[in-house]
Parts: sequence; C-alpha cells; structure tokens
Amino acid sequence: MRVWNIVFLLICMAEFLYILRIRKQLAEWLAFLKNLHRTPERNFFVKGNDILADINFELNGILEESRRQFVKLQRAENANQQLLTDLSHDVRTPLASLIGYLESLDSGSAKEQEEYIHIAYRKALDLQELTDTLFQWFKLVSGEQRYQMKIYDINELTREIIIEHIPALEKLGISFYADIPDEEWFVKTDRMAYARIINNLLSNAIKHGKCSFIEVALSRDEYRVLVCISNNGNTIPESELPFIFERLYKGDCACTGNGLGLAIVRELINAMSGEITVKSVPGERTAFCFALPFIVREK
Repeated sequence: MRVWNIVFLLICMAEFLYILRIRKQLAEWLAFLKNLHRTPERNFFVKGNDILADINFELNGILEESRRQFVKLQRAENANQQLLTDLSHDVRTPLASLIGYLESLDSGSAKEQEEYIHIAYRKALDLQELTDTLFQWFKLVSGEQRYQMKIYDINELTREIIIEHIPALEKLGISFYADIPDEEWFVKTDRMAYARIINNLLSNAIKHGKCSFIEVALSRDEYRVLVCISNNGNTIPESELPFIFERLYKGDCACTGNGLGLAIVRELINAMSGEITVKSVPGERTAFCFALPFIVREK
C-alpha cells in the first residue's frame, strides 16, 4: 500500500511540474506576443518533443504565413500608390491639354475653333481610354471581375473583333493582314474578356509600336489554339522582355504605354487557363502570342 502511495505522489508531482511548465510556457508565449511588434522576425522556441513543441511548431508556421501576407500586402500597397502617382500624371497631361484647347475656343477664328474641337475630342477619348483601363485593372486585382465562360468558335469570334478595327487602321495608313482559317476551332472563353485582349494588343501595336503593318494569325495543335498579333513597329529590347507584362512596367522603349494594358492582357489570359509570350526581333517585328486550350466538339 505504501508503494502505491509513493507512486501516486510521484504522478502528482510530475503533473504538477508539467502544469508549472505549461504555465511558464504560456507566460513566455504571452510576453512574446506582446513584444512581437518589436521583434517581428523572431520565432518561438520550445525544448523537447512533446505537445508543447508541436503547438510551438504550428504557432511558428502561423507567424511565417502572417509575415508573408504582410510583405505581400506592403508590396501591393506600394504598387497601388505608385500606380496612382503614375496615372495621376498620365491624366493631368491630356486633361491640361484638353482644358487649354477648350479655353482657346473663344479667341480663335472659325477654322481654329474647328481644329481645337477636333483636338479636344481626341484628348477626351484618351482620357476615356485611360479611365477604362484603370477601372478594368482594379476590377481584376480586387477579384470583382466576373466571367461568362462559354464555348466559342475562336476563328469567327476573332474575325468579328478585328473587323471593327479595319476602318481605323486604314485611316492611319497601317496595312493589315489576317490569317484566320475557315474551320471551326472551339475554345472556352469570356467574349468580352477575349475582345479586351485583342483590342489591347492591337492598340499597343498602333499607339506605342508606331507600326505600319499588323498581322493577326491563328493556328493550333492537338491541345491548343495559338493567336499571334505581330507588327513591324518599335521593337522591345531583349533585357525588357521578361518584365513586359508586369504592371506599371514601361521600360525605356516607350512601346508599352502606361504599363497596364499588357498586365491586363496577361491577367485575362490566365483566367482562361491560357498563357502569353512575346518575341521581338530588332529591325523586324514584335509578336505577342497567346495560347488557349482547344476543345474538341463531337459533330
């Protein structure tokens, strides 16, 4: 009987010591959390391999994930601040010009007034395009973009989109060639998003590529449909190609606009399970090619 009393006493002492250890560990954790803002890179540390060590391991994992999310949020905030700074400059320039021409209407001759109105109209269109681009970008990064994914014949869909650009291209003196097969090639896409991709790539070639020739060509293999839009305008330095789809990236060649158009293109293509590449050969042409999954439909 005396032996059992000793065993019971030892068990009680062990539990008491373990409770003390737990209380000490909890106190250390509490102190650590209270001072976490002073030493954000520090981790918990617990000796042994019992349940306290397991809890400690999980807490450290939570801390690491929180740090990653914090860094990600900081980068996003800095990028958004830079975005607003750059775009405010982009808005002020055409806006100041627009106001200037409108103010000149009262003092100009009839011929000058007509010219001022045409210029002001073009500046207003530039502002509209800029605000549309900004609105589209914030919808994408905020997760508010909603897609109506349906199956389309991409050849017919592409024809419908590019035909709207023909009059503008002719007016600008830009030669155009379309290599689009008569076959039906089906992909799953959002009609508006796909139109935005084509429009952005064509607009980039016209406004920033300063080209005189544009080609749109579609091809496919067993699994993918490849859409290539190429032009003979300003080429992109090889050193800038890896960054060309990053938001706000403008580089030194002034051939990518405000740095949002191509970023939007990549985001939209990613949403359609596709991928985009760019190839630019100095003195020849620049080609943006994106691939979308090909869907086989039974007849």
